[in-house]
Amino acid sequence: MTALTRLPDTAMPLPADLQGFTLAPSPQSPRLLRLTVSRPVVEAFLAAVVDWPVQALEYKSMLRFRVARILDDLCGNTLQPVLINTLVDRETGGLQVTPEGLDDVEQADEMVKFATAVAHLMGRSNFDAMSGQYYARFVVKNVDASDSYLRQPHRVMELHNDGTFVEQDTDYVLMMKIDEQHMQGGDSLLLHLDDWEDLSRFHRHPLARREMRWIAPPSKNVARDVFHPVFDVDVEGRPIMSYIDQFVQPRDFEEGNWLCDLSESLEGSPAILSVPNPVGSFLLINNHFWLHGRDRFTPHPELRRELMRQRGHFTHARTLREPCRR
Repeated sequence: MTALTRLPDTAMPLPADLQGFTLAPSPQSPRLLRLTVSRPVVEAFLAAVVDWPVQALEYKSMLRFRVARILDDLCGNTLQPVLINTLVDRETGGLQVTPEGLDDVEQADEMVKFATAVAHLMGRSNFDAMSGQYYARFVVKNVDASDSYLRQPHRVMELHNDGTFVEQDTDYVLMMKIDEQHMQGGDSLLLHLDDWEDLSRFHRHPLARREMRWIAPPSKNVARDVFHPVFDVDVEGRPIMSYIDQFVQPRDFEEGNWLCDLSESLEGSPAILSVPNPVGSFLLINNHFWLHGRDRFTPHPELRRELMRQRGHFTHARTLREPCRR
């Protein structure tokens, strides 16, 4: 609880005790907290939502908030305030969530339900144009011909923020591992902006707030270009980013080389965390001051990893100064 109790102001009152889950710093960094939901709570949650298939959550968005309430009730209403405060706390802003006993691909639909409940305790997941739903499931295999690095296993997916090419606030990103076969490597890579040694240099550069053009490849199903700067500031005037190297379109020599310098600095930072994420667990991060990526995999002809993504906006507290692109 140390990462929570030091907050001078909180978005919601924090509980005196936690019920149904534990919270502790991760081995990688005290900024990234480990939240483990007990097996009895997970089993009770799945029993309570068994009559609602994932399709019901897709068709009726209100049910996503009902499953969220069921989970919070099972935790004595202590889970929601912890999630809300942790995600907007600049000192942390990141969680690795593990639901005990939910760790097999045969439970994939149950994983989606559980992750949906967690996400809707502190926000609402945005429409994902790639899948046509509020979440996306996708598979990484040994051979891939996709038009972005998302599914390409044998190279590093560089650090980035999500939502750079959509007209919605993307306050959080949730990344869950559903399955993994013949896998070696491929750990998640994370970098907190305040740990990046070159943040001040790039944030103060004249190009930091120049509006740039962002486009998405065809697989993303987003046809409209978006324009915004790489850097902004949050409600308290601290730097935040909206950046991905694959989709920014520099307009001239100066922008292109500044962006290359930015990318090289990020990828070379000694503050990057390498985080293994077991099947059934998921990372939940504040997308404005955490960047994420993925390390390369070791090639194997039967390599397979299935992931589930939800990304959305906060509904109880804000990181951004004002409504932006929702």
